[in-house]
Amino acid sequence: MAIGERIRFIRNLRGMTQKWLGMAVGFPEKTADIRLAQYESGTRTPKAELTKEIAKTLDVSPAALDVPNIESYIGLMHTLFALEDLYGFRIDTLNDEVCIRLDKNSGMEYPKMVKLFTAWQKEADKFRNEEITKEEYDRWRYHYPELDTSGEWHKIGVSQELSDMIVDEIKQETDND
Repeated sequence: MAIGERIRFIRNLRGMTQKWLGMAVGFPEKTADIRLAQYESGTRTPKAELTKEIAKTLDVSPAALDVPNIESYIGLMHTLFALEDLYGFRIDTLNDEVCIRLDKNSGMEYPKMVKLFTAWQKEADKFRNEEITKEEYDRWRYHYPELDTSGEWHKIGVSQELSDMIVDEIKQETDND
């Protein structure tokens, strides 16, 4: 699915018109719907900054808009082949059903992929078990990795204030020596 199709899909999911979204990202009212229609049809491709602004307005991660070419079955197959090459995906059968699985022998990618898939599986299970709504599940997916609580993507940040305090302490200790 091309970026324009993702924009259209999520815009419709949010109940927004092209004109409203176009105006929200800064296009003049007169041309807002035309500009959005151009992006959604693939006539034009938004630049990175505009993609970020559209994503912010749609309340999704920019990564949720920038997906591989899966708009055709052939494009989908080549995306899956690339995932096989890069991340150890394998086509297989399980209980007489065709499935895609991770190959334990795919080297260093396997442990990382298991962590990522486990986080996804937990959220999907919460949705299937009605512990969260479809909207909450979609919010997790469309804001991935920001809303992921698995710990895989968490950063431990140091505030500027704490950083300045540490630097001051180090300066004082070196001045005293």
